[in-house]
Amino acid sequence: MMMKRQQGITHTASIKMESSDFIGFIVCRRHYLSSLSKYYGMALFLVMLTGCSEPAVQKLEGSAQGTTYHISYWSELPVDEKNLKSSIVNEFATIDKVLSNYRPDSIIETFNNTENMDSQEVGGEIVSLVRVAQTVHQLSQGCYDLTIKPLFDLWGFRDDALTIPDDSAILETLTQIGMEKLEIVDETHLRKKQSNLKVDLSSIAQGYSVERISSLLAQKGIVNYLVEIGGELKTRGHKPDTSLWRIAVERPLPGAQVMHKIITMPKSPIAVMTSGTYRHYFDDRGLRYSHILDARTGRPVTHDLVSVTVIHEDPVVADAWSTALLCLGQKDGMKAANTEKIAALFIKQQGKELIESRSDVLNTLDTLIIH
Repeated sequence: MMMKRQQGITHTASIKMESSDFIGFIVCRRHYLSSLSKYYGMALFLVMLTGCSEPAVQKLEGSAQGTTYHISYWSELPVDEKNLKSSIVNEFATIDKVLSNYRPDSIIETFNNTENMDSQEVGGEIVSLVRVAQTVHQLSQGCYDLTIKPLFDLWGFRDDALTIPDDSAILETLTQIGMEKLEIVDETHLRKKQSNLKVDLSSIAQGYSVERISSLLAQKGIVNYLVEIGGELKTRGHKPDTSLWRIAVERPLPGAQVMHKIITMPKSPIAVMTSGTYRHYFDDRGLRYSHILDARTGRPVTHDLVSVTVIHEDPVVADAWSTALLCLGQKDGMKAANTEKIAALFIKQQGKELIESRSDVLNTLDTLIIH
């Protein structure tokens, strides 16, 4: 699987957002730009009907989780933007304190650093994410695994310094990982079945963060928005002129920044998550080593699948599955997507040619349009 890092280099996915027209690419979950309009309809009847005001753009952006976020929204009701911005910053801080693997005082790192096999309280958020991850782990035949961190450290991917390990080192490290070694005790407690087990939530935490920020907007009465964090996004509603949100998926080639597909989003809440191999890799002695590690072999994947985009109403599920399907490769990934009814767009590279295929659910999905 791929670890979607919360600090430094982050996602491999590239998506572009649109307000009145396409504006800016979201590249590798690092560079993003978005804008929307806020609509105020005003009609004054003084003998005759006067005109309406033009839509106004409302957007919030900043840095969080080692990447950037962009939130575009509009509302027919007044919104205290200063209060909203403060609430968003506080929400990110709260999430970080629980899920960040880069903070030694976070709840997940406290769990990791407590090397025993006792039941530990981690809270409902972490347990709910582990439940999703366990399901995807099983359905991906073990390719997706939250405990894979030691392998990333072994290969040098965490510090972006490739170190090719020998077979014995890989086999030894494989003994330190395994989702089956992580037990859910109850709704707020986890237990390690191996004391040195480490859990890294970064491959699923960004999707969770998208959902948390989206829920925050809804709580404040904002029902038309586009939330993007590091290239992972969710939309709801429409733009002020009633047209639908549109995003674009980048052509999955190294060094390219070219639009590949446009997705017109439905009015209902929907998330789009993309994982790819084409941004983060090492070349060594004529061989390319992807950051996508197969937890079953302890080695980088060698297939020709370069990008998977998953569309799902739950950003957490979409985030996990985009990574899992990319790990599995075209044949097994498509089989899993069809069996589990996942809407997924696969892109593989053969030579200089990109070949696209869609899961059965995506082919029959009529709530959005892929151009």
